[in-house]
Parts: sequence; C-alpha cells; structure tokens
Amino acid sequence: ATNIVVREANRTMLFYVYGAVIVLCFITFRNWRAVIVAVVPLAVTSILCEALMVVLGIGVKVGTLPVIALGVGIGVDYALYLLSIQLAQQRADATLAEAHRCALQFTGKVVALVGVTLAAGVVTWIWSPIKFQADMGILLTFMFIWNMVGALILIPALSHFLLKDGSRAQRFGTVPELSLAA
Repeated sequence: ATNIVVREANRTMLFYVYGAVIVLCFITFRNWRAVIVAVVPLAVTSILCEALMVVLGIGVKVGTLPVIALGVGIGVDYALYLLSIQLAQQRADATLAEAHRCALQFTGKVVALVGVTLAAGVVTWIWSPIKFQADMGILLTFMFIWNMVGALILIPALSHFLLKDGSRAQRFGTVPELSLAA
C-alpha cells in the first residue's frame, strides 16, 4: 500500500513541480519557445535520474521524492541565468551565436561553478554507511551535474532550433537589457 501511495505522490509532485516551473518560466520569459528551451533539459535530467534509480535499485520512496523536486529547482536556476542573458542580448539585436556567447561569458562560468560546487558538497555522502544518505548522495550529485551539463549544452542546442535569429516580432517578452561594460 505504501508503494502505491508513494508512486501516486511522485506523479502528483512532478505534475506540480513542472507545472509551477512552466508557469513561472512563462511569466519570466513571456515566450513559449523559451519555456521549452528551459524545461526540456530539466525533463531529460529527471528521466535520467529515474533510470539511474532503477539501475541502482533505489526505489521511489518518501525520502527520494524531494530529491527530484530539488533537482528541478536547481536546474531551472541554471536555465534562468543563461536564458535571461541570452534573450536580453537577442532583443538588443545580437545574433543567437553572439547572445549565447555573451550568456556563457556572463553566467556560464557561474553555472558551471555552482554545479560542480553543489555536486562536490554531496558526492562524499556516497560513501556513507547509512544507505539513505548514500542514495541521496548519488542522486543529488547526478542531478546537480546533469542539470549543469543540460543547461550548458542543451540550452544552446534547443535555442538553435526554437530561438533562432529572426524578426523582432519573434522576440517578445520583457527581460531587462544587460550591459556588460562595467
């Protein structure tokens, strides 16, 4: 009975977490294409995390439910950092390549640093004699790293297809302009 309740809670939690992320990304970017670019890397990481759980025999339990939500929350931060800069630059008439280069120079290093730092903080849990803590170390390390990689690799790839250079009419939304000259 517990497994059934946890399985249903997992679906409900994912529905609410992704629903909130999608709504907040749409409010932030005001562009459905940008929402897709932000959410797809998160979804890929969540799917890979669930696959890892199956391979390692880590079941969906009360303790693992918050991990997936935490991973999505951290991952969307990476997307917000990168896409905000990229879209602001595109609205300032930069090409997609220029906008993405600017986003990587401005926040890409920070995204990489945060991802590695968060993963380094929990990777040592893997060797804990407490099974729950070891499982959490594996899952959190995996999600922190894959969300970072997803943001740094999938966002530019998806942007190429969904946020191409085009008319100003395609670049709707309200993200403040950014000046890198300081």
